Amino acid sequence: MAIVYLAFDPYMERPVAIKVLSQDRSYDDNLRSRFKRESRMVASLNHPAIVPVYDFGENKGQPYLVMRFMEGGSLRERLRDAPLTLADAATVLSQIAPALDTTHAHNIIHRDLKPSNILFDEQNKAHLADFGLAKFAEGTYTTLTRSDGMVGTPAYMSPEQIRALAHLDGRTDIYALGVILFEMLAGRLPFTADSRLPIALMHLSDPVPTIHTINPSLP
Repeated sequence: MAIVYLAFDPYMERPVAIKVLSQDRSYDDNLRSRFKRESRMVASLNHPAIVPVYDFGENKGQPYLVMRFMEGGSLRERLRDAPLTLADAATVLSQIAPALDTTHAHNIIHRDLKPSNILFDEQNKAHLADFGLAKFAEGTYTTLTRSDGMVGTPAYMSPEQIRALAHLDGRTDIYALGVILFEMLAGRLPFTADSRLPIALMHLSDPVPTIHTINPSLP
């Protein structure tokens, strides 16, 4: 859907990340609107753990966002080989949770919180990124517009988001953060399946696995 490029800003003399809509989707009005909304939403937020958007524009009809380049990569990359230590997981949580507090205080919910949207800077500090699915909480509902009927990433979606309940609020993000915490400590997701729909159904009906059976070293 979107492609991220690394570039260098000669005026400010700093590397930046440029997020552009894939060429075959750049004329989709809904996606273009989401790009514009993302830039405006992030511009309204002021927190050191939220990746800032520097600029927004279009080049030959193709929308783009210019963002801070995060040299430390993503939490997804860090979870590929092993779970995090309890101390490292607590550090990530202590940085991302206040960023979510700020987001929710502005009546914005992220709706797609996952390890690939948690990025690290050169000082190893975690930041919240990618508000492409964010919505203002007031009067918000999750419209089922994707080809398989879901907006978001089912592995991290709250039951109320999966059910497309009206008036979602920040608790749907807190649920996703809980799933991320489980994954950071266990090294795997609480629910896995071959496709999106079975995972969504597990979040609706299955009990959360006991994490100590996966990682007995936890206190």
